Amino acid sequence: MTSSLRRISGYDRAAYRAVARLSTPALDEPIRRVSDLANFSKLWFLVAGALALAGGPRGRRAALTGLTAIGATSLVVNQPLKKVAGERLRPDRTGHGVPVERWVRMPSSGSFPSGHSASAAAFAVAAGGVVPELRPALRLMASVIAFSRVYTGVHYPSDVLVGVTAGALFGRLTGRLVLRRWPPSQPKDKEQTS
Repeated sequence: MTSSLRRISGYDRAAYRAVARLSTPALDEPIRRVSDLANFSKLWFLVAGALALAGGPRGRRAALTGLTAIGATSLVVNQPLKKVAGERLRPDRTGHGVPVERWVRMPSSGSFPSGHSASAAAFAVAAGGVVPELRPALRLMASVIAFSRVYTGVHYPSDVLVGVTAGALFGRLTGRLVLRRWPPSQPKDKEQTS
């Protein structure tokens, strides 16, 4: 078991270093800004606000569903799950060669799992379940947030993968509960109303 964990940890660090070595200076500032915008789920509150204002009843339902999923996910990921994981230390950005131009503020909480990635996946899956035509855009946004956490050097890839998995599960559960409670309205059959 210990050798398997060491091997997985080795792959994790190798993937982290590979991302650190990417020569993409044009992406450094935009990805850093996006990662910062996701702090405290600010990005998702903005998206929820746009959905609520422009999306009618379905947009408001999607916004509420997405934010509820973030709340449930954050409660589990940022409290018990991080504590059970033993407060895994954050990566050593300097030692692994992450360019300083990419750096965001290093969070003080444990590294495992990624709360940013969990919240992003939760919102994307939950809101995308209510408004399926937005699913690709929401998932793309969530993917960029998840990648940004490795790119800026604050998480190992496994932190992000577990965060995305937890967020997607909570997003799916929240979406199902909301759809069960408030099923989408069906168009009225013209023959029945005639």
